[in-house]
Amino acid sequence: MTRTQISTLIGLLITALCAGPVAAVPDTIHIVSRLDPNAIIITEVDIVCIYDAELAAGFPATKKDWYSAKFMLTRNAGDKLDIVNTFVPQGFDTVDPPLPERLKQAKRILVFARHDDSETPAFDITDYSGALIEIDQFGIRVSDPTH
Repeated sequence: MTRTQISTLIGLLITALCAGPVAAVPDTIHIVSRLDPNAIIITEVDIVCIYDAELAAGFPATKKDWYSAKFMLTRNAGDKLDIVNTFVPQGFDTVDPPLPERLKQAKRILVFARHDDSETPAFDITDYSGALIEIDQFGIRVSDPTH
């Protein structure tokens, strides 16, 4: 190995060590509806993957804010975010929505659902290993079943 190659390798190692820990993101996301299968309810769930730190910092905090700004945000954000939009019928056992290929690059991953109170805050699942989104008559619960 040449001196230049060794210097380059040392530089890469120092950069990797100083970059800090990489955020864990969910490997899987499951959505379960615990509603009565005879009810006539379909719940819309948005999983929003944000790749830009500035956009992530100023993102809508509640369900009402997200759904009222969704059109303009998605129009203006370009490739700075991905939305996984899923419709879940009542009583459906499990939905595993297709996740973006670049999910591991997300700065924040938020979950919004059109089922509970409009002031419900976003569920931040950025640091989850896996996410379970449960829908029932009382609202939405989001947990990390691996912890």
